[in-house]
Amino acid sequence: MKALLGTKIGMTQIISESGAAIPVTLIQAGPVTVTQVKSIEIDGYNAVQVAYGEGKNLSKAVAGHTSPAKVTPKHIREFRVEELPEGLKVGDTIDVNTFSLGDVVDATGVSKGKGFAGTVKRHNFNTSKKTHGGNGNVRKPAGRMGHDRVTVKNLEVAYVDAASNLIGLRGAVPGPKKGLIIIGGKA
Repeated sequence: MKALLGTKIGMTQIISESGAAIPVTLIQAGPVTVTQVKSIEIDGYNAVQVAYGEGKNLSKAVAGHTSPAKVTPKHIREFRVEELPEGLKVGDTIDVNTFSLGDVVDATGVSKGKGFAGTVKRHNFNTSKKTHGGNGNVRKPAGRMGHDRVTVKNLEVAYVDAASNLIGLRGAVPGPKKGLIIIGGKA
């Protein structure tokens, strides 16, 4: 299973062997702890539930659910899989060593919120004429812009540092610094 949760650190660049600068988003990824393994026989589908981060003030339901794994997580996510990995059990950890350079992954995060904006800025509408019957209502309908769940597909793993649990994805990843990023690999 190639899936991880992490925190976005920011963007930087690394120099390739050919001398070209590669834009890379650094993510403090994992380690994540397996809190539940779901199977077709019991739950109707195969999935692995993982926990990330150190939470506080957990509800009794969450604390009871994660107590067999001996963690107090801030984030819990579930990854559906076709087949359950061999020997994976509650309490196991998954870290950046599951990824290698050149792997292709998807990164999901919540984009930066930009507040209220009109249709011209939010949807790239044209403004109406100022003369000869222009209605002047093009900037009136405002709504929330940003703060949406966004997935960027087919990002290449360009950097892996197992000692400090860093992973670098080539290109931009949605969300602010310190935002939760879900990294899912192509199995």
